Amino acid sequence: MPRTNIRLGRTGKEKVAVDLVYTYNPYPCVMIMENPLTRGALARQANVHSETIRFYEQKGLLIPPARSAANYRKYSSDVVSRVRFIKRAQELGFTLAEISDLLALRAKPDGENLRVKRLAHEKLSVIKKKIQDLQRMKRALTELSEACDGRGSVANCPIIAAMEGHL
Repeated sequence: MPRTNIRLGRTGKEKVAVDLVYTYNPYPCVMIMENPLTRGALARQANVHSETIRFYEQKGLLIPPARSAANYRKYSSDVVSRVRFIKRAQELGFTLAEISDLLALRAKPDGENLRVKRLAHEKLSVIKKKIQDLQRMKRALTELSEACDGRGSVANCPIIAAMEGHL
């Protein structure tokens, strides 16, 4: 759950805010990890590359985990479902910023579903627009391809002429 931490400093006898830090903690309670996962094990279980895990950490989608005495990262097993969620959302076309919003909504299971539906509807609108653009491009290329017999020099190619703006 998102929260704001204020670091306090002292000037004389009073406390003053010296730094405002925004943090996101998807794990509001302390977790005891029976079988912590390394980055590689997490990546294998989530079916992603280990660099994907590092990337998600850099983008703030995963909180960097605690480290073992040997300085290995120790991920809890529930991070696997979070990584799978992120990856699936990417496959559906959501941006990392949108995924961050979805993760925040996911962290509040009792929250309103309307925001999730709105995000999905907005994404669907973008996808429909892309499909229309792709269909228009397909029609144009089909017409150009049919107009070209593939013989002769490039100087007489209707595809090249159309790209140069001559048709």
